[in-house]
Amino acid sequence: MPPATNAQREISEDFKEDIQHVEDPEAGLEKKTERDVEYDAQEGGAENHKGLRRMLRRNPSYEFIREVAIADTEPLDKPQAKRLEKRLWIMIVPALCIDYIFYYIDKTTLSYAALFGIRKDLNLVGTNYSTLSSIFYVGWLLWALPGNLLMAKFPLSKYLGINIFLWGVFLMAQGGANDFKDMLILRLISGAFEAVAKPGFMAITAMWFTRLQQPIVIGTWYASQGVGIGLGGLIGYGIGQIQGSIAAWRFEFIIIGAACAAWGIAMAYIIPDSPYTCKRFTRSEKIVIMSRKRDDYHAVEKRQLKWDQVRESALDVRTYLFFLLGLTANIPNGGTSNFGTLMTRGFGFNTLNTTLLQIPYGLSQTLFICASIYVNHKTHHLNIRTYLMAGILLFTVAGFAMMAYGTNQGTKLLGYYFTGASNATFSLSLSLVTGNVGGNTKKMIASAMVFIGVGLGNVIGPYAFFESQAPHYTTGVIVCMISRIAEIVVILVLRVAFAIPNRNRDKKFAEGDQAYDPNVITYEDMSDKQNLHFRYLSEFSSSKDFRKAKAER
Repeated sequence: MPPATNAQREISEDFKEDIQHVEDPEAGLEKKTERDVEYDAQEGGAENHKGLRRMLRRNPSYEFIREVAIADTEPLDKPQAKRLEKRLWIMIVPALCIDYIFYYIDKTTLSYAALFGIRKDLNLVGTNYSTLSSIFYVGWLLWALPGNLLMAKFPLSKYLGINIFLWGVFLMAQGGANDFKDMLILRLISGAFEAVAKPGFMAITAMWFTRLQQPIVIGTWYASQGVGIGLGGLIGYGIGQIQGSIAAWRFEFIIIGAACAAWGIAMAYIIPDSPYTCKRFTRSEKIVIMSRKRDDYHAVEKRQLKWDQVRESALDVRTYLFFLLGLTANIPNGGTSNFGTLMTRGFGFNTLNTTLLQIPYGLSQTLFICASIYVNHKTHHLNIRTYLMAGILLFTVAGFAMMAYGTNQGTKLLGYYFTGASNATFSLSLSLVTGNVGGNTKKMIASAMVFIGVGLGNVIGPYAFFESQAPHYTTGVIVCMISRIAEIVVILVLRVAFAIPNRNRDKKFAEGDQAYDPNVITYEDMSDKQNLHFRYLSEFSSSKDFRKAKAER
């Protein structure tokens, strides 16, 4: 048995009995620690909790980690792994899709409210509407990093469910706003609660699925954005038919907010917090679920904050490239998500037809995302994901050019639909983050940096759309086009940033300066920089010497 590692010595007093048990030479694998019993659904669930603090930590015992390490040295039971993966798809992915539908509909409510008269009713003048669009992401920015650090500490699905419930509550409250000030405060708070949504979805995906599966899973729930756009258009069309003393735009917030809050409660129980705590699998099934990720070269991650990974994140150039990726991708989003319906109406359509024209816009996004998932899956061995992302963005650049310089209604509308291709690229971008960052704390920080960029981009975007240029907003459209070109540059720089350390590590293995050690991978919650076995996905297929060393070991 290897001696206790630094990671083991850092574990709190709550879990010392687990480490002592693992280090006891008389302890056999059949014997379980108190925490193993706590997590084993077949032996009574969580009756052994010792207070709220222990419940919130919810880390796997070292006895469980040791069993996973032993399983990693044995052939994987592939038929059982496939059966379990089918169950995971049924249990996790539909719930994430519903999450993302609400996530996107929520962000477009202001855009539909603009069609139904909110600017007149709340006396929004000058840049007031742009400010309401941007203030949502100011709240997002203020809470993005603290919210993600808390997510690294608390049970994941419970934390995410509470946030979804609260953003639904504050969305309903926006339906009761009486002036600009009321709406400003409510949207600021709503943005804060929504800041952890996408990082949470990414963390759940990374927790349950392998790196090769993650682009497919992320693409699947990201494609539901198109469903959200189409559903939002249908809801908007239905609300537009309401005739009564209450303004139609208020129903937009109240109906969607109530449904969102109800789903937040359900979601907290539908998606398990982790493979270790899930009561729907036996102990042996949990071990297979973990062991099937052996080729990801990830260490076991723990729900705790590690300051060495915080420092490493601050010094890693990829952290800032992830930020730029989020920023350049979302300056256009900040414009189109809030001004898209207004621009569509500016093409010459009436209000109700404008809501219906969002349905094919959502469909175009879904088609682009599904096509990108398929091509990426079929070509992953060719190492062209970043090139694929850059190529897809060319459709978006062309779309904004058609909107800015097109001379007829059809050309402008087709260009608007082309801009939806960017969502296919960003879904692949998210898989670059989940697959290329090791360590729980560092992964949460990387996600936070992406979405700080997302928030800042969405703050900047609306201010490029000048009211004096309504309904065409030519300057805003050109800014969006330039931002997409900058996004292509960031993606290609990221490719280089992944390739260089991979080649350096492969060289060390080839020259014998580094040897494969499964204990290092299994026992420590290590970052991608600390774990020299880790390979970045952009050059994953090139690590032949490392895979050979692993096979020999």
